[in-house]
Order: sequence, then C-alpha cells, then structure tokens
Amino acid sequence: MSATLAAFDAGLAPYAAHASQTRGRRFAEPPPAARSEFQRDRDRIVHSTAFRRLEYKTQVFVNHEGDLFRTRLTHSLEVAQIARSVARNLRVNEDLVEAISLAHDLGHTPFGHAGQDALNECMREHGGFEHNLQSLAVVDELEEHYGAFDGLNLCFETREGILKHCSREHARGLGDLGERFLLGRQPSLEAQIANIADEIAYNNHDVDDGLRSGLLTIDQLAEVELWQAHYEAARAEYPHIEGRRLVHETVRRIINTLIVDLIEETSCNLARHAPQSLDDVRAAPPIVAHSEAMAEQAAALKRFLYRNLYRHYRVMRMANKARRVVKGLFEAFSDDPRLLPPAYQMPDEASQPRQIAHYIAGMTDRYALKEYRRLFVVSDDV
Repeated sequence: MSATLAAFDAGLAPYAAHASQTRGRRFAEPPPAARSEFQRDRDRIVHSTAFRRLEYKTQVFVNHEGDLFRTRLTHSLEVAQIARSVARNLRVNEDLVEAISLAHDLGHTPFGHAGQDALNECMREHGGFEHNLQSLAVVDELEEHYGAFDGLNLCFETREGILKHCSREHARGLGDLGERFLLGRQPSLEAQIANIADEIAYNNHDVDDGLRSGLLTIDQLAEVELWQAHYEAARAEYPHIEGRRLVHETVRRIINTLIVDLIEETSCNLARHAPQSLDDVRAAPPIVAHSEAMAEQAAALKRFLYRNLYRHYRVMRMANKARRVVKGLFEAFSDDPRLLPPAYQMPDEASQPRQIAHYIAGMTDRYALKEYRRLFVVSDDV
C-alpha cells in the first residue's frame, strides 16, 4: 500500500475500518490511484443505475402524490449526512459509512414497504424476498457497468454494511459475508452507525412529511415527549415563527439531540469495551447505541408514527393499490414470461421467479404503474 493511499487512514481510531486493511473485493483490481478503496465504493454507488432510480422510489408517499415528500434518494442522502457526522466524532471511517448509507436502500421495491411485503408474498415458494439481500444482489450482480465483472465489485466492508439484516437460512449461502449472522458477531462500527442513522432520518422526515401532507397534526404530536419538548423549546426561543418554519426548527432540534446522545453513549460504550481493532468490534456486543432514556423516547416516536401515519387510512389505501400492482405484475409475468423484456426471460423455469423479482424490485413507482397499465389497461396512450 502506497504512502498516499495509507494517508487516507490517518487520524482514524484503531477500532475503525481502515481502507488500507480492507478484506478486499470479490474480483481483484489494482488499487485506486488518488482515492481510498472506500471512496471508490462510494463513487461507484453514486454512479450506479440503481442509485438514480431511488429518486422515483417512495418512502411513505407514492411518487406522484407530491414533489415535496421524501424519496429513497433524498432519504439516503439524509442518512449519509447524519452518519458522517457521527463517524467524524467517533474517529471512524467517514467514506465507508457514507458508502453504506448511500447503498442501503438500493434493493427496495417500488411503493416502499407495501411493495416489499407484496413481492415477498409472491416469492414465498421461491426463497422469499428481503430488500437487504436485494441491495446486495444489486451491487454484486445486477449492475452492469464494468467489462471485467457483474455488479460494482465493492469491498467486503461495504457489502457487509449493506446487509444489515439477513435470515440464518440465507446467511448460510453467503460465505464469509453471512458468518456474523450465524456466529452472533457484529459488523463494523461504520455499519452500526449507518443502521441507526437510517432510523434517525426516517423517523424525523416521516414526521415532517406527515405534517406536510395533513395526515398528522401538531395536536396529535403533543403526546410524543421527544417532539413536544423540542416544539415548546423552539416556540419559547422564537415566539414569532409558526407553520413550516416552526416544524423545521423542531425537527432539526430533535435530530441534533438524537445525534449528540448517540455520540455520547457510543463513546461511553467504546470506553467500556475498549476495542483495539476492528476484530474486537466484531466480537463485542453492539457498541453504537442511544442511551436507554433516549432509545425509549425514539421508540415512542416510532410507535406513534406506526399508529397515526403508517396505518392512516389514506396511506393504507395507497398501500393496498401498491400490493395489487406488484402482485398483478408478478402473476402476469409468471403466467407468461414472454411479457418480460428479453434480458429477464430465463430458459429454465426454476430461475424465472427470481428474475421476475429482480425486474419488479428495480422499478420506480411510476414505471411500475406504467407497466401495470401496459399489461391491463386497453388504451391508445400506453
């Protein structure tokens, strides 16, 4: 490793993931000339087709419901921002945590969790569908950018962080990448940070989007301690602001509080467990965590969102439509694979369902709706 490349690890704590000590890529490549291995991973993710598609994949609200609501792309950017802030304070690898954050949702279906649940049901007899495994499939197999290999050929540490959940059944088929799920070991601190940054981001932007949509109200949120304390503090400091400005001021205070608590509690855990290497991190209990009190407040906010936003009748109506679209597409393509683009038509029946799942999972919201109309609606304009 050249002195230039080793310099990218300067200042990192001993328990961080060092790019100069990566466990490598599936296919050997010459080292990058002017960036670290994890910077190369981040850049490949940003330039991938799947990453661009995130712009038109939903979080809670389907893409056509409004231009101001979060998408998977804006969510991923918010996760990366939060995760990098935490990583910098803990002296772990910002480039790795950013790469994981930007890639963690690449395998999500159209229509958010409703689409994922529908596709999993369709694939029940064919190994099921897990969006984390699908994200791994995207970066390992489905992207077509390089002449020498399928996928993006990312480093082990990036792929490990992308695969934040995995069933034991699937883990057995993943070799080294699946070992930690079978042995009860932890991923890198960078992967742990990206995981919690994901929760911080979506809980808070779902509050923001819920209020913007009118599905949530300020009065309802008064029951949530984490919201109400910061809302009252914002009003006390800025009594002249109201509406969206007051909402933004409250949300940013909540995010800041969660980040500061996460850094402080994780710092205490690092002092307690005293890891001296990445291997020590893997052997320890989870280190990146909120304090017990803050974790309970965050969990209360999550429960509130589940009851009042994710189960709101308008969200449920759209989710029902989404399930019908995904199931309709899967059934149509299964009944007659000739309806698929040629690249997804398989010569053997056994591999066809997974290719159909790949095709549907890669769709944006609007493309899935357009495909559904093409298959089922008789019209001159489709």
